[in-house]
Amino acid sequence: MGEQEGTCRVRGHPHETAACEHISRMLERISDKWTLLVVRALGNGPLRFNALKREVGGVSQKMLASTLRGLEENGFVLRTVTQDMPPMVEYALTDLGRDFGNPVQTFADWVIRNSERIEASRAAYAERRSVR
Repeated sequence: MGEQEGTCRVRGHPHETAACEHISRMLERISDKWTLLVVRALGNGPLRFNALKREVGGVSQKMLASTLRGLEENGFVLRTVTQDMPPMVEYALTDLGRDFGNPVQTFADWVIRNSERIEASRAAYAERRSVR
């Protein structure tokens, strides 16, 4: 991985630089809305693809598949295929995914608690912008 704009680079401190690179890569992986919504949905237990798609809502099949592949690649999600006919595929959080689910749920709770304040700020900002 090459240097990234905005990554904290500390001259002479390779351990700190490596930590910043890990943080940057992980932020890139988790900072899209679908990842957070999928992890939150799977926090309630394993789901099959279409059930997960319904639970998340608004996500395309292609985007959900891509998100699940990324989560599986990084160790957050386990994909299990049964030998049934037709085969069934189920997705579940791994221990790492469940651990990550804690801050995701905390963030979701914070958003819910503060949604009225956020909306009021947006409305006030829009009003100020329209006066200009």
